[in-house]
Amino acid sequence: MPFTDALGQQHAAYPHARIVSLVPSITELLCDLGLAQQLVGRTGFCIHPADVVREIPKIGGTKDVNVDKIRKLAPTHLVVNIDENEKPTVDRLAEFVPHIVVTHPLRPQDNRELARLMGGVFGASERAEAWCRDFEAALAALRAAPKGPPQRVLYCIWQDPWMTVSQDTYIAAMLAELGWTVPALGDLRYPRFEWNAVLLAQVDLVLLSSEPYRFTEAHVDALERQIGKPVLLVDGEMMSWYGSRALHGVRYLMGLPALAGR
Repeated sequence: MPFTDALGQQHAAYPHARIVSLVPSITELLCDLGLAQQLVGRTGFCIHPADVVREIPKIGGTKDVNVDKIRKLAPTHLVVNIDENEKPTVDRLAEFVPHIVVTHPLRPQDNRELARLMGGVFGASERAEAWCRDFEAALAALRAAPKGPPQRVLYCIWQDPWMTVSQDTYIAAMLAELGWTVPALGDLRYPRFEWNAVLLAQVDLVLLSSEPYRFTEAHVDALERQIGKPVLLVDGEMMSWYGSRALHGVRYLMGLPALAGR
């Protein structure tokens, strides 16, 4: 039975694959599916689960990969993501890696297909199905929980320049599970913005993410004084990591309305 990735490419089951993962959240998922021994390479940002990944060779970052190091690892499969990895790099790696598995989850529910794709291709379908059952239960609980009033939210991922997320991102879809919406600020998926009266009129709550920029409570305090709007620090991994972390992420979402209402 073939398994279809985000580009519509068909992949046969390959239970003895040699995998290089360029996606931190999927590295974690592969480990949780019992596939760590098949991972022959990972990025320096692939940090979970820490006790497992420390034994897996690093091959650079998500964008600045060491092509020669990957070549020497002789992988059969490369796992990439449309948002996190650059196409020219992936194209170069495709010259010698036989199978490129492309991922692109855009909504929390897409994690079920992601888990089934990883489990199906790499020989861990039973574990993937068990994970899907747990995830579906957590997502159903989130959707059944009281949400509080809707919020117009500006989710900040970077400073100098300030950057946020657009409405078609995974993070925006996570926030939508609470009935929270992000403003439309142009055509880019991760647009830059400036603080001004027009923008602030569209915002009820500002969220500062702990990654990729390392916002802290000190940033929260300073920004609240600057803009006169409530600001909340949120766990970026819980909000943006799909795969295994999404199970914890949907549970984390359930607590955000209470935090925002303090």
